Amino acid sequence: MQSCEISADSTDDPLSSGLRRKRQPRIVVIGAGLAGLSAAKALLESGFTDVTVLEATDRIGGRVQSVQLGHATFELGATWIHGSHGNPVYHLAEDNGLLEETTDSERSVGRISLYSKNGVAYHLTNNGQRIPKDVVEEFSDLYNEVYNLTQEFFQRGKPVNAESQNSVGVFTRDVVRKRVKADPDDTEAVKRLKLAMIQQYLKVESCESSSHSMDEVSLSEFGEWTEIPGAHHVIPCGFIKIVEILARSIPKSVIQLRKPVKCIHWNQSVSKEIERVADHNSDLPEENKGSNVFVECEDCEFIPADHVIVTVSLGVLKKRHESLFHPRLPEEKVMAIEKLGINTTDKIFLEFEEPFWSSECNSIQFVWEDEAESESLTYPEELWYKKICSFDVLYPPERYGHVLSGWICGEEALIMEKCDDETVAETCTEMLRKFTGNPNIPKPRRILRSSWGSNPYFRGSYSYTQVGSSGADVEKLAKPLPYAESSKAPPMQVMFSGEATHRKYYSTTHGAVLSGQREAARLIEMYQDLLQ
Repeated sequence: MQSCEISADSTDDPLSSGLRRKRQPRIVVIGAGLAGLSAAKALLESGFTDVTVLEATDRIGGRVQSVQLGHATFELGATWIHGSHGNPVYHLAEDNGLLEETTDSERSVGRISLYSKNGVAYHLTNNGQRIPKDVVEEFSDLYNEVYNLTQEFFQRGKPVNAESQNSVGVFTRDVVRKRVKADPDDTEAVKRLKLAMIQQYLKVESCESSSHSMDEVSLSEFGEWTEIPGAHHVIPCGFIKIVEILARSIPKSVIQLRKPVKCIHWNQSVSKEIERVADHNSDLPEENKGSNVFVECEDCEFIPADHVIVTVSLGVLKKRHESLFHPRLPEEKVMAIEKLGINTTDKIFLEFEEPFWSSECNSIQFVWEDEAESESLTYPEELWYKKICSFDVLYPPERYGHVLSGWICGEEALIMEKCDDETVAETCTEMLRKFTGNPNIPKPRRILRSSWGSNPYFRGSYSYTQVGSSGADVEKLAKPLPYAESSKAPPMQVMFSGEATHRKYYSTTHGAVLSGQREAARLIEMYQDLLQ
């Protein structure tokens, strides 16, 4: 049997005589994504010297993953800086010259960001017909008007009626359908096209929310997510550059890669185990017995700490919270984890020798005419491809080549992840042939795709407020343990960070960065006398 080892450079109780003698607290950050790196950077810059970052994978960045293919950089994860005014990610990019090659077309002010604001979105039907531009514009205006209504339930405190089931999807589908059907100026054929477009727009919205369906997104809470003013920006050299900037001031010895965590033992819950191990390890320092938290790694090492900042995704917490924490998390926090939502949004990049799309086309949107009266957006496993909502054209071609970026979300994204590259490439090509009416579209020369849902260290892309949850649950998720009002134990032993813990900016890179800085600020305030 493998024997577990306990790191020798342990620390005492944070409130013990050790700290009164100016001893530095030991802080362990779990996860080297944007939240973890932001926390570690802020702590080190404030004077903390005993900081360790544990990363389960073989790279830093978390859900930022830029892949270099030839001269181009493709984003499997985070792609856009959403907003500029006061956005810490934007300021990092701007201050470090990362946006100098960003073209005007890559600065989008639209609600749904494409890779280029120039050009026209082609809405194509499964019968190989393009929906007239004026019909698309009319429908888009209607949809956006109803979208604005969904924001008012939170922002203006409007009551939600029972018919909507407190669901963004149910409400949107119902209101838009009624208005389309009541329009006296449209023919029945146009009405049917618009009804089919509802589902396509909701698929796009689901990819943006990283939900299986907008039916699962809370209507009463939808308007709390806050958009930072200013344009959305693409970083041509890769979003990973933001990660590298954050990591630049962190000594390499601080970050341990390939170091997955098995369990966080808090409130001295592992003391008896430590004493048992101590019987067989005569060189074990006496002070190890007083540590409040021990991080048990998969390689069987126990790392003592005064504070642990947990930055793992909500998907990981949903899957592993029962085994990841000992003792188990308080029921209030467990309920928050279970009530909040996270699902998978994946990208499928297809590279072609030559473009088969026109120069004005900036995206291909798939409208299935047989979905005009559909209620559900769940498909049989063999029809997973019907959840692909669109392919964006990557601009400029001088940088990317002739590449399309497809979007798929929810359970169908997980099915896609199980398929091999050949199957996905063939399926996507057949879809493009069907919707463009061009049977001669060649198979792509190369395919690249993400797999956030099946990756055990992420289990999803980003979070959303699920029906039945609220911003209060985000606050409960972010609350440090043990709860100060119910415990005399040393405070802030286990802290929580990551995009899912930011009430206004969940699902964003700036939300992740700000959440890491928030948790660091708690410790900086706690130890301000020590750090002076």
